[in-house]
Amino acid sequence: MGLFDSIVGAIQSQANGATGGQGDLLNTVMGLVNAEGGLSGLVQKISASGLGEQVSSWVSTGANLPVSAEQIQAALGSSAVQDIASKLGIDTNAAAASLANFLPQVIDKLTPDGQVAEGGVDLSQALSSLSGLFGNKSA
Repeated sequence: MGLFDSIVGAIQSQANGATGGQGDLLNTVMGLVNAEGGLSGLVQKISASGLGEQVSSWVSTGANLPVSAEQIQAALGSSAVQDIASKLGIDTNAAAASLANFLPQVIDKLTPDGQVAEGGVDLSQALSSLSGLFGNKSA
């Protein structure tokens, strides 16, 4: 098992303690990150779809630029968003809207220094950063 798989597993374990759909959404987003070859792969995919300015803002230390559900669906592909919707038990439009809201936050939290780490994401840092999305103060 690689380092990134360990990070995903640990984040998913923590997310399982979260209540409601946010834990499920985090699990799904982390699965998406993993499927795209890690955070850098996902960032590259979304940037290549014409959302480079938005993604740069999510990675940087400044404010995050918004993205629409339609833009996320175009960037990730309709089939990927449909798969996510199916996993979450919601319709495709709701999944795209949730991803448009949540994905910038996840990328922002996983890039606290304003850049995607070359060697991957530090496990303890990722858990600490993402725990704030659920209101938890400890990882």
